[in-house]
Amino acid sequence: MNGKQLNQAIRNALTELSTHSDELRDLDIELGDGDLGITVSLGSKAAIESLEKLSDESPPMEIAQNVASAFADANPSTLAALVAGALLSGSRHWEGKTEITIADGSAFLQAAGESIAKRGRSQVGDKTILDAIVPAAEALGSHSDSSTALDSAIAAAEKAVVDTRGLQSRRGRASWLQERSIGLQDPGATAFWYLLRAWKLTN
Repeated sequence: MNGKQLNQAIRNALTELSTHSDELRDLDIELGDGDLGITVSLGSKAAIESLEKLSDESPPMEIAQNVASAFADANPSTLAALVAGALLSGSRHWEGKTEITIADGSAFLQAAGESIAKRGRSQVGDKTILDAIVPAAEALGSHSDSSTALDSAIAAAEKAVVDTRGLQSRRGRASWLQERSIGLQDPGATAFWYLLRAWKLTN
């Protein structure tokens, strides 16, 4: 996938993801402060508008960095800052590349997950977006065919989201609920799963 294709693919996926903003808001109300829906919708809108201004010759690294900046600038939320940092970390693996492969995508997600773990002081099992990113990155990296790789990543993220229902939230506002968070689905992990689904649906 070259830069022009990547730019369009991201815009397509973010447009579809935004249609789930109300659902994500409702999930976040149960576990957090309810701002995830607006974070997703405002961040996606800003990223799309920013990408539309880029040249068709823009390389993948510049595109990812552009999305990170636009998403962060559109939102004051903690998640937006974590996502922006994750995108910047992932983009470094694309330096000098004009085409990205499945392996490049896996490396991007792995770096993104490591960034979130470090900056958010979290790990898999803490009931955060990280619970979906890490298994999806691993699944993506285990395939060379683009269609099967994406299907595998989506399945891994979906399983992770279901599994978060049995976990107790250990980071952020959701951790205040302690045992009451058990049984509820993590909204951040859900948003990432929906992003992968949106990518497949629209590209």
